[in-house]
Amino acid sequence: MNQTLLISVIVPIYCVEQYINRCIESLINQTYSNLEIILVDDGSPDNCPRMCDDWAKKDSRIKVIHKENGGLSDARNAGMDIATGDVICFIDSDDWIDLKFFEAMFNVMQGDESDIVSCGVKWVDEDGDLLRLVSVNEHEILNTHDSMQELLHDGKLKQHVWNKLYRRNVIENIPFEKGKYHEDVFWSYQVIGRAKKISVIADSFYNYVQRADSIMGESYSPKRLDALDAMQLRCEYIKTHFPDLFDNSLQNYMGSCLYHLQLALRSHQEEVIKNITQRRSYGKRYISYNQMPRKNKLWLKCFMRAPVMTARIRNLLKVGM
Repeated sequence: MNQTLLISVIVPIYCVEQYINRCIESLINQTYSNLEIILVDDGSPDNCPRMCDDWAKKDSRIKVIHKENGGLSDARNAGMDIATGDVICFIDSDDWIDLKFFEAMFNVMQGDESDIVSCGVKWVDEDGDLLRLVSVNEHEILNTHDSMQELLHDGKLKQHVWNKLYRRNVIENIPFEKGKYHEDVFWSYQVIGRAKKISVIADSFYNYVQRADSIMGESYSPKRLDALDAMQLRCEYIKTHFPDLFDNSLQNYMGSCLYHLQLALRSHQEEVIKNITQRRSYGKRYISYNQMPRKNKLWLKCFMRAPVMTARIRNLLKVGM
């Protein structure tokens, strides 16, 4: 097994003392051992800082950063600042990976000469019981254009960053947006735009824990509008770099606005409702309904003309929820 390249693993840590040992154990016991494991204590008020230091005493590959709380993006950026590996990986501290994660993924990266490798994901509960499996049917190599298209459709490539290996040069100088709720949406399209080859594999090596207190488990928060901000920025990027995908990108953005409006109406958040309806002005400047499924076209046209009524009807019919 070729273990010549160092892989830096960045693990942001905040209030995860009941999960952190399982995560770190899955890292130190990897069959690929040439690792630099960077634990970023993001000002965690529980026992996590001490637990990180204890792990560093047990394994010389572990480095610990203690910093003031700045959020997930800031913690990932702090890890990237000191990472020295040729390949970078991000693992969330309440998740864990199978023991052949790095060996299998790195072998694919080398064999395909790819810039990014993405594996399937096992969605599990807090006890590790499988809830669902998200993967592709077969190993495939995508070029930049096809990768961006898959990202837009939430297809073979997903927004999340933690089930992937990245060559260092692909992500350098692309920091995560600090203080953003959906930081992956701001980041992923920029990285995909740099990658010449992306490998997607059918094997599911990442265990994604569904916590009862997770962000996605909360009731709707205005902070989730960050995802819409990121999608509009992505539209501008794609308009410049992948103009033939702009219609898809804009349709995706407007469709997400409708979905968020449905959620906001359920929680009666008037400022959020106003924010979302105003976003239609961007869509009206550029929207095209070409090559859109008839049902989607109908809903989107209704949203452009009568957003609140459309969202209420969809909620009554339980469409998209």
